[in-house]
Amino acid sequence: MALQITESNFEAEVLQSPVPVLIDFWATWCGPCKMISPIVDQVANELAGSAKVAKVDVDQAAELARRFNVRNVPTLIFIKNGEEVDRVVGATSKDNILAKLRACM
Repeated sequence: MALQITESNFEAEVLQSPVPVLIDFWATWCGPCKMISPIVDQVANELAGSAKVAKVDVDQAAELARRFNVRNVPTLIFIKNGEEVDRVVGATSKDNILAKLRACM
């Protein structure tokens, strides 16, 4: 299961993470977000311990969405050593998510 990220836990869970982090920026009203949510959860389970998978609800954490210039959801952002290294906007396949996350390892 993916970790829920808020303004209060962002620095500790994402910026200071010793492993790569995938952040899924999503919204409850977003159809494509609902479509990839189970895929994101599968990736979280498969890579537990070697990568961190997190979700940010853009309506509840608008400042984080602005900080990363998220204009469309879903947006998947790949973080390594506290820096963005890749991004996917829109729904994508599990294989693509896994490949991009493994490239960060």
